[in-house]
Amino acid sequence: MTKRSPFKYFKTSPEIIRLAVMLYVRFPLSLRNVEDLLHERGIDVSHETVRFWWRRFGPMFASEIRARRIEGMQSSRWRWHLDEMFVKINGEQHYLWRAVDHEGGVLESFVTKRRDRKAALKFLRKAMRRHGRPESVVTDKLRSYGAAMRDIGNANRQETGRWLNNRAENSHLPFRRRERAMLRFRRMRSLQLFASVHASVTNHFNADRSLSSRPWFKANRSAALAEWRGLCVE
Repeated sequence: MTKRSPFKYFKTSPEIIRLAVMLYVRFPLSLRNVEDLLHERGIDVSHETVRFWWRRFGPMFASEIRARRIEGMQSSRWRWHLDEMFVKINGEQHYLWRAVDHEGGVLESFVTKRRDRKAALKFLRKAMRRHGRPESVVTDKLRSYGAAMRDIGNANRQETGRWLNNRAENSHLPFRRRERAMLRFRRMRSLQLFASVHASVTNHFNADRSLSSRPWFKANRSAALAEWRGLCVE
């Protein structure tokens, strides 16, 4: 049975929708910035249309990218880096838990109101259910990690130490730039949705420019863009 195209009832072409979603999620732009960029290219859409597009198609694109990474064994089970970010929602402090592999690819994002053992355990189980059990897990010295690791029988795989978790700390920077561009978040649900979509899109276009030659970098970027244009094709 042929799968129905998700763009079937939209008058706008799928190429324009993919471009708008990519601009908004990948770069630190506001909805009105994306509206202006599209207008310069002769595409007249409202910023509210861009909002609707990314909320409708962003999770679909992210899910397909995630499935392709797991299927292609690009999701690492060797070493994970776990860390939590402080994020304010309407003036109230929340925590964004993030799991990062040894190359800086974001594996999982999870939003909670607390950072106790229960929250850490729920986050770990969610990440392992989707990506499997890693050989080693690097964390900071937050006691919630140790308690959660003991509950799932992973305590002997936990590593803590000064500077060991810099991979996770550096992976926070792209999200912090997006957070400032969006003037923070207003609901936990919106934060969870955007964090998961942003993680997948960042993984898709992520390439260490300093560790590669210019021809390889350009070829890799072209391949990533071509694959993006093929997402959710009927």
